[in-house]
Amino acid sequence: MAPNPRPIPRFIADTNQEGIAGGRFAARLREAFVEAVAAIADLPAGAAVPEEVDWFPERTWGGRVWIPCSARTESEEGTLELYGHVSYALPVGEGDTTDFRATADFTDVLAEDNPDWKIDLNDDVIGRWRGENGRAGAVTLVWGRPLVRGAVAATAELDGDTVDQEEILRDRFTLVALDALEAYGDDVFMEVKLWSRRAMELAAESLYDAVEEDEPAGES
Repeated sequence: MAPNPRPIPRFIADTNQEGIAGGRFAARLREAFVEAVAAIADLPAGAAVPEEVDWFPERTWGGRVWIPCSARTESEEGTLELYGHVSYALPVGEGDTTDFRATADFTDVLAEDNPDWKIDLNDDVIGRWRGENGRAGAVTLVWGRPLVRGAVAATAELDGDTVDQEEILRDRFTLVALDALEAYGDDVFMEVKLWSRRAMELAAESLYDAVEEDEPAGES
C-alpha cells in the first residue's frame, strides 16, 4: 500500500469508560467548575452555577481525563448557558484523582431560540498535534446534544475521513479529534455528524461554520 498523503492521527482519545458523572464525584467536579465560572471577568450579575450541572461523557487524552459540562442560569441580562470542562490527571492504578483544572464561559445564544439547529455544540482546543514539514492541527474537545430524533452516535470527520466516534449517552456526546489542519493545501476543518441506528446521517455541522456564525467561539 502506498504512503498515506495525509498521515494524521485518528481515534486519539480513549473511549468513554465511566458514563455520566454523578454523586460525590460530580460534586467535586462542580467545585472546580464553580471556581472557573467565578473567574469570568464579564459574567453578568446574578449568574451562578446551579446545584445540578449537566455532565457529558468523559474522554481521556494526553494523560488527562476531560469531562465537559453545561448549565443554565438566570442573570440580570436574562437566561444564560454556562459551559466548559473539568479535567484531571489520569490516575495511576488505584490512585486518587489529582490536578483538577477547569475552564468556563457563557453564552446567551440558546438552542430553544434557534429552531433551525440540529446539533447544539460546544468546543475547545485542548492541545496541538505537529506533523512533518510544518503540518499541524488543533486537538479539539467537542461536546453536544442532538436536536433531532433518533440519533444514537456522533462522529468527527475531516474531509470525509472519520477521525473519532462515540455513542450518544443520555442525549449527550463527547468527541476528541483534530480540527483546523494546517499546511495541507486547502483548509480542512472538523465536521460533526449524527447517525441513526441504521447508519443514516441525520445532521452535520462544521465547527468552522459555527465560529463564523455564532460568536463567541465554542457555542453553536
